[in-house]
Amino acid sequence: METYATIGDRDVRSSVLGPGRLVWLSLAVLLCGSPALAQSQQAPPGTEASAGQQLPDQQLSGSISGTVVDPSGAAVVGARVRLTREDRSPNQGVPSDDDGQFSFVNIASGPFQLTITAEGFATQTFSGILHPGEIFIVPRIAFALATETTEVRVVLPRAEVAETEIKEQEKQRVLGFIPNFYVSYVPNAVPLTSKQKFELAWRTTVDPVTFVLTGAVAGIQQAQNDFSGYGQGAQGYAERYAASYADLATGTFIASAILPSLLKQDPRYFYKGSGSTRSRILYAIANAIICKGDSGRWQANYSNILGSLAAGGISNLYYPEKDRDGAGLTFENALIGIGSTAAADLLQEFVIRKLTPSVPNHDPATIGQRHVRQPSL
Repeated sequence: METYATIGDRDVRSSVLGPGRLVWLSLAVLLCGSPALAQSQQAPPGTEASAGQQLPDQQLSGSISGTVVDPSGAAVVGARVRLTREDRSPNQGVPSDDDGQFSFVNIASGPFQLTITAEGFATQTFSGILHPGEIFIVPRIAFALATETTEVRVVLPRAEVAETEIKEQEKQRVLGFIPNFYVSYVPNAVPLTSKQKFELAWRTTVDPVTFVLTGAVAGIQQAQNDFSGYGQGAQGYAERYAASYADLATGTFIASAILPSLLKQDPRYFYKGSGSTRSRILYAIANAIICKGDSGRWQANYSNILGSLAAGGISNLYYPEKDRDGAGLTFENALIGIGSTAAADLLQEFVIRKLTPSVPNHDPATIGQRHVRQPSL
């Protein structure tokens, strides 16, 4: 039985005596210790068979020996030399000694192969045929430096990995232009730091498309004369625009930066994308009231719930007095906000991904790793 231990990028192999080989060894001892079957006819008087005549030549064992050196000609100590036979006999392995020498004794005749390995050197092989009773001297085996390319994986700091993921999220735009930064298509994305949560909120609120969409909302409100206390004309439009932008900014910063930092929660929606349609629907709706914590565990989405209440309460400071209904309107708007979040999550799960041209495609096994190729010496 051969066992393998991994050191760095190399396999270091060692031979041990396992149960299967122990059985073969026991049988060999029994066979060698039992008397040979005598022939039925006796030899003529005055003649005795010599040991060489009693055993055919092919039964005589031999030995294999040699020396292992490095490219400079110096002896290599501890090189692993493995003997492989074509007759399926158990493989044997020995290390080279202080002089770089190795030897195998009591080896049955026949074809054989040597495999010589040592850390830092390219593997060498030698094949030959051992004749009965032969002392086979292997030509000096000179190692060459290993030049194969190995891959080194460098684990990056979590904050750096999260920053990389954010950069990719900022490329996510529905139909190529509408920002969709608060969705992660990486199921095991690294939690954001407080600084990154504020940066993501800031980039969302100052995105040019945000200003354009806010203007469109204010225009619709003015056309329908919503919040009539603002009046009409340019002043009325400007006040509606400011109120709409204030709603977006306060809601984004409170629910997606301030409270998530204090409560250590992740403000992003984590795309599921697999499972039955029913399970995905329930998952999307549930994400309006639950979220991932920075610990990676699911928990109540206090950030979204309290953020909706806080943003609704703050809006009473700048909406027309006649459109303020106190706490009742605040709670009503908070519930509407939670319902809107659930609807948005459903769209994220089933529609928006198809409309987003730049969606990162990650291999979970390599997240947080930088691949560096370098020669192995």
